[in-house]
Amino acid sequence: MIQTPKKLLIRGARILNPARGEEYIGNILIADGRIRAVSEHVTDEDAMVIEAKGLVAVPGFVDLHVHLRDPGFTDKEDVLTGCRAAAAGGVTSLLCMPNTKPAVDTPETVRYILDKAKNADAHVYVAAAITKGIAGTEVNDFDALREAGAVALSDDGRPVVDTACLVQAMRRAPALGMLVAAHCEDLYLAKKWYLNEGTVSERLGLPGVSAAAEDCGTAREIAVAAAYDVPVHICHVSTATSAALIRDAKARGVRVTAETAPHYLLLTDEALLQKDADYRMNPPLRTENDRLAMIEALRDGTIDAIATDHAPHTPLEKADFLKAPNGSIGMETSFAASYTALVQTGVLTLAQLVEKMSVRPAQILGIEAGDIAAGMPADIALIDEKAVWTVDPDKLHGKSRNTPFKGMTLHAKVKATVCGGRIVYSEL
Repeated sequence: MIQTPKKLLIRGARILNPARGEEYIGNILIADGRIRAVSEHVTDEDAMVIEAKGLVAVPGFVDLHVHLRDPGFTDKEDVLTGCRAAAAGGVTSLLCMPNTKPAVDTPETVRYILDKAKNADAHVYVAAAITKGIAGTEVNDFDALREAGAVALSDDGRPVVDTACLVQAMRRAPALGMLVAAHCEDLYLAKKWYLNEGTVSERLGLPGVSAAAEDCGTAREIAVAAAYDVPVHICHVSTATSAALIRDAKARGVRVTAETAPHYLLLTDEALLQKDADYRMNPPLRTENDRLAMIEALRDGTIDAIATDHAPHTPLEKADFLKAPNGSIGMETSFAASYTALVQTGVLTLAQLVEKMSVRPAQILGIEAGDIAAGMPADIALIDEKAVWTVDPDKLHGKSRNTPFKGMTLHAKVKATVCGGRIVYSEL
């Protein structure tokens, strides 16, 4: 946390608020953690001022898929350092995944995370495990987890192995106001792999995982949602076929939403030819055809949101290409990488990108976010659209450095972040 002024005035920004279809030059007055007023002329002599001329003020980003590694793996990341990284990327709300040690499968663990997050630089929401120990075979007490503060259910890191357990979660979650976030993967098809199965895996002589492993999982989750008329959110979509399945399901009225990640928009499995484990994640980087399919799915609304699947690992763990665990970090680069892939290329407007990184994720999670309006939480990112910068892992703010965008030149940059009325990040 950098500063906690009693009152804050963001002055002269280009205010972009897709939730209400608004765009104009104006001021934002903040007090007591909330937006007090937004207009062209609002002011307050007692407020601390952020001069934002030339910057774009957008609602803080909502990341639906983050691994904070806390408890149990705090050498990689913890609640506070993860939220520090979030703030540097304009992320003001995040959903943390349950594959920790112990897994987030008890009310006590949910409360531990929420208690630790009270003074963090982003709002932390908790996805509790669907099954005990994320073993996939015995469901947890969903009511108790919700009472403790969890807002979502997921076995992310693994699929729910027993489909009957998945059905129980998906049928119970709506009444509890909880999101079911599904990691779609057929473990019998996946087995031991290092990258996407295809020409690159053949060139490297390494076992790959077929896109069918993800696609079969996606089809199962959609089938359950359709059969019981319940919602499901599909995590980290990476294949053209999964996107097509989701598109078809939506056309049929199935209650499915989906996310993809920035690395699937800018990178392909060709990056693995470097034999650098920072490019290994699950799902893996796919083909150029899949990359283009992700972009088209975002353009036509098949994929609702962009999330990072922020997955920190230590440099030592990532040093060995073949032994390294899967996962890459992404919150600090998510906006700029997505802007580079989608806005800079003319696929989306900035307003459409903000909708997919803030407005729509907030709606999916059912939280108070994604809107710059009087009475709303004062969660705002200030963006310099003209910035061009190179990703330097050593200048990132979390504990880990395993970014797949290292050395890449990106367009647009978050210059300051306000979360709950606090200035949690600033380059101004």
